[in-house]
Amino acid sequence: MTTAPAIELKGISKSFGPVHANKDISIRVMPGTIHGIIGENGAGKSTLMSILYGFYKADAGEIFISGQKTAIPDSQAAIAAGIGMVFQHFKLVENFTVLENVVLGAEDSGLLRPSLARARRELKALADEYELNVDPDAVVEDIGVGMQQRVEILKALYRRADILILDEPTGVLTPAEADHLFRILENLKREGKTIILITHKLREIMDATDTVSVMRRGEMTATVKTSETSPQKLAELMVGRKVLLQVEKAPAQVGKVILDVKNLNVTDEKGVHRVKEVNFNVRAGEILGIAGVSGNGQSELLEVLGGYEKGTGTITVNGQTIDLTGAKSDGRSRRERGIAHVPEDRQREGLIMDYHAWENVAFGYHHDPKYQRGMFMDNAAIKADTLEKMERFDVRPPDPRLAAKSFSGGNQQKIVLAREIERNPDLLLIGQPTRGVDIGAIEFIHQQIVALRDQGKAILLVSVELEEILALSDRIAVMFDGRIMGERLPQDTNEQELGMMMAGMNKGEAA
Repeated sequence: MTTAPAIELKGISKSFGPVHANKDISIRVMPGTIHGIIGENGAGKSTLMSILYGFYKADAGEIFISGQKTAIPDSQAAIAAGIGMVFQHFKLVENFTVLENVVLGAEDSGLLRPSLARARRELKALADEYELNVDPDAVVEDIGVGMQQRVEILKALYRRADILILDEPTGVLTPAEADHLFRILENLKREGKTIILITHKLREIMDATDTVSVMRRGEMTATVKTSETSPQKLAELMVGRKVLLQVEKAPAQVGKVILDVKNLNVTDEKGVHRVKEVNFNVRAGEILGIAGVSGNGQSELLEVLGGYEKGTGTITVNGQTIDLTGAKSDGRSRRERGIAHVPEDRQREGLIMDYHAWENVAFGYHHDPKYQRGMFMDNAAIKADTLEKMERFDVRPPDPRLAAKSFSGGNQQKIVLAREIERNPDLLLIGQPTRGVDIGAIEFIHQQIVALRDQGKAILLVSVELEEILALSDRIAVMFDGRIMGERLPQDTNEQELGMMMAGMNKGEAA
């Protein structure tokens, strides 16, 4: 007897105005498997999954669940059909507890207490079965992103999901958290759950999936068994050309010290000491990579250097001291000193999502004389400049009038990069440059960073991706608990040693 697919989509099409997000897509996902879907940003992956989850209604096509034709007009119908979805940007109420978030929308009755009591029992059973341990009474805003992701998975399982869709699940996770996630997915698969994994990370596809489907520009280009393909073949199917999976760069031609940081300390608004006696420098023509698990002071370091946060100590740029007290410490003063900043979270700190692309390109640089016409801003000049930047940075679609929220994550990142890199800064601060970005855009972004370094600029790179740190950096500093644990040259170290330093250990202690 032939087993029916857990999911079968036939002839799915969806357009948003003139943009064809999905074009006649058909796909079969077998039960009890992990099925990967990859493609460039804007390829239509998330749109397709949003149709399956009931967020969008397809213009044409049919959905079959376990062989039965199923209408999914909304997310409630998807949940009733046994489908759960974990979004790239979590859908949690931050000031609610884990337990309250799990129950929210799935209460037994108007009485909350019995629902919470039953949920507590079920949560413990699910946590034990799938390695999803999390404190049910913890407030979501007080737990890390890895734990928050577990809460999202628990929400889906609590609602009896047999099919679980994960959209870029490791975009905000450390390597250790990602490894734990894939152990969880393997446990779910063994229990007969069906997993759809949307990711741009080819290593994850090769390690975790049974089958992989490739999308390009709204169309399904191939579906293959993972064991019968390679990262190089998948990258070429995604992008439509051969892709360099390694960063090509010449040896650094190092010049004078651009950024010098001495005895930097940062204490947050809650009185927690986040950065502790940090010392380092960055020279012209080099990339200093800062490695570390999220939450060990890297974000606060970037915020102080970018003018968003106060600190104590001494920071000089091109020999001039920067004010850290807040009196003259802001983003504009930093930009005037030749500092550009690509923040870690493009949606919260890099863009105003409801504003047009052209408004976001002027964001922070609206005092530029070329953007002025007398006493007013020259909107036509800004739009023309934005279009030029979009074309140079391959932003798709290249339409300055679209709101930032209308672009995919990778194209949002390109807008921020274009705004900052095109300003020809002496020092570029860049946090998580390729978070949630596809393989083709990663290659492009890495090339832009290396090109800026080769122009003699100083670059401070913060990333939780050790592969990225090792590939791009000329020197690597590791942060743990707000301190610099030490520096290494990429050619003299490896992921294992850096991982130990990220955990607060040196070689002797680890041994």
